[in-house]
Order: sequence, then structure tokens, then C-alpha cells
Amino acid sequence: MTKIKLHNTKTRRKEEFTPLDPENVRMYVCGPTVYDRAHLGNARPVVVFDVLYRLLRHVYGKDAVTYVRNFTDVDDKINTRAAESGRPIGDITNETIQWFLDDMGSLGALEPDQMPRATQFIPQMVAMIEDLIAKGHAYAAEGHVLFAVESYTEYGALSGRSIDDMIAGARVEVAPYKRNPMDFVLWKPSSGDQPGWDSPWGWGRPGWHIECSAMSYELLGASFDIHGGGNDLMFPHHENEIAQSCCAHPGSGFAQVWMHNEMLQVEGKKMSKSLGNFFTVRDLLDQGVPGEVIRFVFLSTHYRKPMDWTAEKSVEAQSRIHGFIEHIAQYGNLDNASRLEPETAIIDALCDDLNTHAAINCLSKLNGSGDADKLARNVVFLGIFDDKQLATRVAKHRDAHITLAAIAKDLQAKRFEAKDSKDFTEVDRIKHILTLANVSVRMNKDEVLLTPEVGFDPSKLGALK
Repeated sequence: MTKIKLHNTKTRRKEEFTPLDPENVRMYVCGPTVYDRAHLGNARPVVVFDVLYRLLRHVYGKDAVTYVRNFTDVDDKINTRAAESGRPIGDITNETIQWFLDDMGSLGALEPDQMPRATQFIPQMVAMIEDLIAKGHAYAAEGHVLFAVESYTEYGALSGRSIDDMIAGARVEVAPYKRNPMDFVLWKPSSGDQPGWDSPWGWGRPGWHIECSAMSYELLGASFDIHGGGNDLMFPHHENEIAQSCCAHPGSGFAQVWMHNEMLQVEGKKMSKSLGNFFTVRDLLDQGVPGEVIRFVFLSTHYRKPMDWTAEKSVEAQSRIHGFIEHIAQYGNLDNASRLEPETAIIDALCDDLNTHAAINCLSKLNGSGDADKLARNVVFLGIFDDKQLATRVAKHRDAHITLAAIAKDLQAKRFEAKDSKDFTEVDRIKHILTLANVSVRMNKDEVLLTPEVGFDPSKLGALK
């Protein structure tokens, strides 16, 4: 069996991954709060854990892996958006969920096996809260229910902080009904215009953290293998999940491996609306940056390192992907490619704490070695294209070469005519149109070579007629 090593945030070291049950490998990743378009930083954990999902399915089998990623569809930000827009909350969350799925699909992300919405699991959350109260880990106060942080002695172990440090470093909500400033909300009252559900503590709604504990328990069990997300969630969200879950299910251990990706920057600076460098995924797609390019740039940096999105990296990624397609179109057989196993060097790279940077470099080596079929297989395995997308791109590239071969033959004939007449006007006109269509034009005494470049636009070739 292939051995996977992953850096476990909980133990702060890279460890050999040993699933609790190799025939039932389970992973939970925190998903978005659905009130607006996903920004570029939201997309990074989606791509990171999509690659891990692909690796786990390769090693253990597709039917042996369950990947759960939730949607937070009850939240004060959603309530605010509804109040500002006058739209029903359900309309906003349904629309935003579909936006998210469409945008992440554009980045080559497979949909998880389960995508639960928080509002579908309110009874399970209420039951877990009742259990925590019964066990002395939570208390009701003024329509709220709060988790008693001091009741869990391991609180802070994941993030490596003491409670005093967390109080000093966090914006803690001060409320007279809290026994301890660090106690966090499990349930809170709802006013008439806010979403709410009946509960033993009155009409209200869940706090943020309880949803992931309840949903992961219902869908994956008290103990499961991997819990992932951005490192901005380590505290307080993941710390609070651990406290709730371990207190509700003593001895379970909750998630065995914790994985956190680093944050994303834009042109060397933290992404911020005030700096004018804030992008949603849809912004980039609408600006003409292909989804495979965004994914390629993401994968070029190891997930535990800060990732800097730059225009230069985007251009470089487009060029490298174009080179892959060019090579596959000229020399590859996609039917043969689909029957190949992923390259051992790429699997080894991913098994080494998901080293996607090394895996991307392996693609370049395959391109350089001339093995187009292997290149095609591994471009698909890494999710840069799926089989259908790759076939479409390769077919278009081959059609372009056929079209350009005919144009090259015609241009060569006109060159010979121009040499006799000393009038190169028509030759220059054709070369200008080809350049506008992003076609590389190379000439020698024997032939004309035309190659489609990044951004090749066949529609502009109509001007040749």
C-alpha cells in the first residue's frame, strides 16, 4: 500500500497517515458561509483538499473515501445581506451555493460526496447542545447557551495558545451572562425578522461552531480521519469544534489529523478591498483568466506556504499549460493516456505532505521528455483538465494546426511571388493578421511555420479572405 505522509497541525509534525478504517477513509473540510461570491482566498482550501481527495481515492479506492464539505447557510452576515437587499434568505443562500459550486467547478474541483447545509441539521445541533449541558460542559443564560471553556482542559492545544493568551489576542464578545470571557455561543435567541427554530431555550438559532461538530458526527462518526481548512480557522473555529466534540463524545478523539493551508496574498500584499487587490474567483474568470490557470498557480505553491497571486504567475501558468496542450495535440493519444496509471513521481510528491509544487514540476519534466500520453494522464489526475475538457482543447489545437498548415502553404506561395515581383504587401498583410490572431510566424528559405500561441483567436483569421 502506498504510504501517505501529512503534516498534522495537532502534533506539529509530518506523520504517516493511517486511516481508522482503510475501507472507510473520512475527511471533513470547512466550507463557505454563503452570502456572497467566493474570493480567491476562499478557493485555496477547495483546491488543496480536492487534490488530497484525488490522492486518497487513488490510494484507497473511490468507494472507500468520503469527503464532506459543509455550507454555512445560517449566519448574521446572511441576515444582514437579506436585510440590505430585501430578498428572502433562502433565495440568497441557494443562489450563492450555486455560484460557489460553479466557480469551484471552473477550477477543476470535484464535488465532495456530501455537502450538508447547516439548516438541514438543526435538530442534531440541539441534541448535541442538550447533551453538553447534561454533561456540565455548557450552560443556558438569558436565552443563550454557552460552552464552558474551562470545562475542557485541553482547550488551546490545537493552536498552541493558553486561555490567557487567547483572551488577550482575540476580540472576545463581552456579555454579562458569560461565566468566562472565552465561553462561546452554542445557541442564541432570534428576533422576529431573523431565522429561528424552536428549542428548549426558546426561539433561536445555532452559533457558528456547533454546526460542524454536529454535521461531522452525523455524517462521519465521532472519530474520523482528516479535518481541513484554512489556518485562519484554527482559532477559534477549529479549537471550539474540538472542545465541543470531545466533550460530547468522550474518548472519541474527533479528527485524527488536522490540516491547515496558509493564506493567500495578491502581488505580495494581503488581499483587501481597501488596497484594491480584492478578487473573487468570478472576477478573474470574467477577466479572461481560465480556471485551469488559477488552479495551476495555486498548485505551484505548497499548501503550507503563503501563496502569492501575481499577474506574472498567471501569464507563466497560461504559457506552461499551452505548452502541455501543444505537446499532447502533436504527439498524444488520449485513448492510450486514459488507460495509464498516474506517474509514480507525481504520486510520490503528493504522498509527501501534498507537495503539489513538486508534482507540477513533474508535469514539466514529462513535457520535456516527450511522453505526451503520460503528460495527458497526469494533467487530468491533477485536475487541471478533466478528460472531456482535455479532449476538447486538444481537438481545437489540432484543428488550428490543420488550418494554419493550409495558410502556411498559401503564405509560402505568396512569398515566392513577392520575391519575383519585389512587392511584399500581401505577405506583410497576412503576417499582420496572423500576429493579431496570436499566431507565431517563422520563415526560412524552405518553409513557413505557423504555431498557435497563448490566446490564439481563430475568428481573426477570417480577415485573410
